Amino acid sequence: MALYKRGEIWWIRFTAPNGQRIRKSTGTKNKTLAEEYHDTLKLESWRNQQLKERPRRKWEDGVVKWLHEHSHKRTHKQDIARLRWIDPFLRGQYLDEIDRDLIETVAEAKEADGSSPANVNRYLAVIRSILRAAWLEWDWIDKAPKIRMRKEPKKRVRFLTRTEAERLVKELPEHLAFMARFAFTTGLRMNNVVSLKWSQIDMSKRLAWIHPDESKNGNAIGVPLNTEALEVLRAQLGKHKINVFTYQGKPIKRASTRAWYKALERAGIEDFRWHDWRHTWASWHAQEGTPLSVLQELGGWSSAEMVKRYAHLTAGHLVKYAENIAETQNWHKTPMKIV
Repeated sequence: MALYKRGEIWWIRFTAPNGQRIRKSTGTKNKTLAEEYHDTLKLESWRNQQLKERPRRKWEDGVVKWLHEHSHKRTHKQDIARLRWIDPFLRGQYLDEIDRDLIETVAEAKEADGSSPANVNRYLAVIRSILRAAWLEWDWIDKAPKIRMRKEPKKRVRFLTRTEAERLVKELPEHLAFMARFAFTTGLRMNNVVSLKWSQIDMSKRLAWIHPDESKNGNAIGVPLNTEALEVLRAQLGKHKINVFTYQGKPIKRASTRAWYKALERAGIEDFRWHDWRHTWASWHAQEGTPLSVLQELGGWSSAEMVKRYAHLTAGHLVKYAENIAETQNWHKTPMKIV
């Protein structure tokens, strides 16, 4: 038996029937428990090889493999943080033993710390993704349990009228005013406006582009530039060799600064975030009759669901159809009897 210590913890080492060298911590200081773990692991290895049984994997095995396969995700760091929080609930559990009740315990604990339904769903989504990968991709388990996601309130759509937008822009310092105008004429998110570089712009073709690693959904986005967007860009020429928008000759890191919030107060505008410029841009497009399919492409949304929130603003073209039945009714021409 190859049992040895590292510090105070017992480790095991042996060669499996298939020739694979196994070396891992038992996680205990107790030699008797370490010996039992060694024997169990060695027996499992033999059964897997000789009887062709599928090895049982634990939650932490799935976490390690899933994180490796998803290391390219933009949310990789957030995923790691969520999995650290989840770890005390699922560590040591075999994947085929993780059921709806256990997952519900995790969700309820997250709710108990004051998390919103949307935030709870982010944690549940990571668990679901790992279990589904273990089932459908890695063939580690026979089936993944269904997970009850929390119902989220519908996302708000806050946008300004053109009059309100102009009032706010007048209250902004010059560098933020230019960025705001560019935001509500292109629909770009704050990070894309802040980090925009001249290498991403072709003014002669009236185009800008967002690279895949800079977009929210990981897809490249082509951004057509209208007359007002071009005017904003011309005003920035010569200020910086690399970055489009700067403040006192230096690149800007964030737009929603103290100056932004002070301008909101002076303009008398409440409940408005910088990201709402994107809602404003999309709402104006919808009100002017831009088809939702075109709006989806302009905004770089990956699904039509994302633009349906603006559908109610495009109903103007339906007015003539609503009038169809009014033209066939004559009740309004008949004098009403007054009792």
